[in-house]
Amino acid sequence: MQRRNKLLFESKMRKLYLIIIILTGMGIRLYCEKITVAVAANVQYAFEDISTEFTKETGIEVVPIIGSSGKLTTQIKNGAPFEVFLSADTKYPEAIFNDKLASEEPFIYACGSLVLWSAKLKEINCSPEYLESDRIKKIAIANPDTAPYGRATIEFFKNIGIYEKISSKLVYCESISQANQYILSEAVDLGFTSKSTVMASDMKGKGKWTEVNESTYSAIDQSAVLLKYGTDNHPEGSKKFYKFLKSKKAVSILENYGYIVK
Repeated sequence: MQRRNKLLFESKMRKLYLIIIILTGMGIRLYCEKITVAVAANVQYAFEDISTEFTKETGIEVVPIIGSSGKLTTQIKNGAPFEVFLSADTKYPEAIFNDKLASEEPFIYACGSLVLWSAKLKEINCSPEYLESDRIKKIAIANPDTAPYGRATIEFFKNIGIYEKISSKLVYCESISQANQYILSEAVDLGFTSKSTVMASDMKGKGKWTEVNESTYSAIDQSAVLLKYGTDNHPEGSKKFYKFLKSKKAVSILENYGYIVK
């Protein structure tokens, strides 16, 4: 009887030990698994919610690197260890794909909108007369050479015929993020940014904003691309996140931030 009890005890202990090893192993794997995603500045607020939901669902941590699409593209071409890239346009992801730095063709995850925003002025509008007026001294815009929202802003100015008249008022910022900082700190009278910025919970109630007529600038289609570095080094996490961007949860979050998802 004593021997039998001993054998039963040892059998139970082996099973318990095996369960502990499995659970511990899973815990370590989930805790350590991490992917790094290059994120265009305009989408950083929506991205916070998307990455939070993704981590809840998979246990995989997502580290964002925020910047202008042009600068992030340069970093990727220079070997930066990013798994996925969310751009503010379609041009940069296509260039990365053509350079054979991506594992799949890019897809359009959202279409953004341009807004005029001020923390300094109580009433604002997008009319040529208003933007040309003496009361407007400084206008913040993202660098059109590296930031798609900056390009859209210049296109807007040219289409309403005021670019040359207001060019001396323009304060060029490295990215939408820096333009937002200038606007919020009242270093400028107003500035152009993404609708997703003013829709963020942290920004609600801060200043006045108005949407720019979408007929005055080209559609801001934004693409994502799965990078070769991701599939070579963290294939499971990078593929899961790329797939999650197309999920109903991700689409719903993007729409809540004012993006149009086609």
